[in-house]
Order: sequence, then C-alpha cells, then structure tokens
Amino acid sequence: MFNVAIDGVAGCGKSTIADKLSERLKIKKFNTGLVYRAITCEYLKRYGQTKPNKKNIDALVRDLKVKVLFDGEKQKVYVNSNDYNEILRDEVVTMTTPLVSGHDNVREKVREIQREFAKENDCIMEGRDIGRVVLKDADCKLFLTATPKVRAERRFEQIKTSGENISFEEVLKDIEKRDKEDREREHGAMIPAEDAIIVDNSCETLNETLDRCEKIILEKKNKE
Repeated sequence: MFNVAIDGVAGCGKSTIADKLSERLKIKKFNTGLVYRAITCEYLKRYGQTKPNKKNIDALVRDLKVKVLFDGEKQKVYVNSNDYNEILRDEVVTMTTPLVSGHDNVREKVREIQREFAKENDCIMEGRDIGRVVLKDADCKLFLTATPKVRAERRFEQIKTSGENISFEEVLKDIEKRDKEDREREHGAMIPAEDAIIVDNSCETLNETLDRCEKIILEKKNKE
C-alpha cells in the first residue's frame, strides 16, 4: 500500500489540500474527524448528553467495533453496526465530539483504526501527529506551513465574507496563540516528523501548492 501523511500548522490549508490531492491522485482520503464523530454518536446513543467521564468512556471503548468504508469517494463510518452517517454534522455531535475525543483511550482506538485502514488501502491522511505517531512508516510525509501573518490574512479574508466583526490584529493574535499551544502540547505537539518534507506555502496559490505536493508524492511513488 502507498500511504501519504499530511501534518501542518493551523490555517495552512491541510484539509483542502488533502481533499484536492485525493481527487487528483485517485487515492482515498481518510477523514479522521468523521470517525471521532461516529464514535461520539455511539456515546450519545448509550449515555445521552451526560458529560463523558472515565467510567463511561472506558466501557464505550471496550465494546467499540468500527468499520470505515467508501461509497465511491464518500467515506462512511459504522460503529457497532450502527449507521450514523446522516447525523454526523448535527450540532449536539459537534459539541460533544471534543469531550469524547479528548480521552487518551479513544484517541488510541482511532489510531488503531487509522493504521488498519492504511494497511489495506492506498490513502492520504491528514490531521495531528500523522507522520510522527499514526503512520510512522508512511511512504510520503508532508508538513505544511506558512507564516502567521499570511495565515491570518487568509483567515481574515474568509471572515470578512461571512460578515463577522473582527479585526485583523485579533485574527493574527489568535493564530499566534494557537501556534504556541500546539508547539508546547505534552502530547500531540505540532512539529514535523524527522523525515517529513516541509512545504511552506506562504508565497504560493492553492494550485501552486497542490502542484508541488503532487510532484513530491509522485516522485516518492515512482521510486517504489
């Protein structure tokens, strides 16, 4: 199997780039967030909106059987044979997912699911600690980055179109704060794997970054 791991700093376009590369290269893109959401749906079915605690989470993880399947390009996740795919974006799921995914044993369970999928499929994975922890032996590892100022400018343009009232300085301050927190995390610090290729897209358009990443991936693939 040929696996691509994509990590990177907040606001550098990881998800968009992973999606577009998946389309270009005809490789499945594994959406880790959907797995966490589906597990959260199973939690809500069992325990309602009770705030997750260690006892309930431990019981949940012990019984988890998760299947990740693709219908064409669309990823679907089934938990204990339950189909939650139509409600994964519901507000209560969105609000509860961080509370469930924050538990170490849930995160380790999802890593197992990611690794099993990668053993059986050519795929692109993006997220946190993909190259350093989840797929240490990935065939190609990319770490995307851009300067805080450039990422703030991109984010600010998005915010302006939504009508939200926030200054550029506030956006920049938020990104710098998040960068510091990500670098200093005890677990899951946002730093590149030693063998990752750094892709700084500060001075590139989306298509230029895609072209560069595609070229890197194909060069790695052709060396197999």
